[in-house]
Amino acid sequence: MRIAKIIYHLAITFWLGGAALFTFVLTPIIFKSYGRDMAGGIVGVLFPSYFQWGLACGAVALICLLLTRGRRAIVPGAILGVMLAITAAQAFIIEPKAAELKKEIPSFKTTPPDHPLRVQFRKLHGVSAVANLAVIGAGAVLVVLSSLPAQKKEDGPLA
Repeated sequence: MRIAKIIYHLAITFWLGGAALFTFVLTPIIFKSYGRDMAGGIVGVLFPSYFQWGLACGAVALICLLLTRGRRAIVPGAILGVMLAITAAQAFIIEPKAAELKKEIPSFKTTPPDHPLRVQFRKLHGVSAVANLAVIGAGAVLVVLSSLPAQKKEDGPLA
């Protein structure tokens, strides 16, 4: 069980670290280094793997959590479930729709911002960005929760 606990912590930190690195470091560097269309293309190619990484880390973490804590895994298990649901929605609904819209927009540089396809894309991007920040925030909560000392069971009622 000790190994499952270690793997749980690794899975959470890998997921949170990967999401933070991609969101706060790599994506801004890519958009700063390349033109908007090229940067969007690069990030678009990375997104499927990014979401697969999150789903894999989340599944491993959830399995390990259930193995080590069973019924006492309600709060972290619920947080992981929400994180997985958000990531699955991004991977299987939001990102594919955004990728299809991107294919129909010849260039973000030359297509006017008020063009209907750009407006739709912007909305999806906004939803995805909020979802991504929610996953990062929830992952941070899991890291904090896992660092708290375990509660001891009392032998009898409190006086």
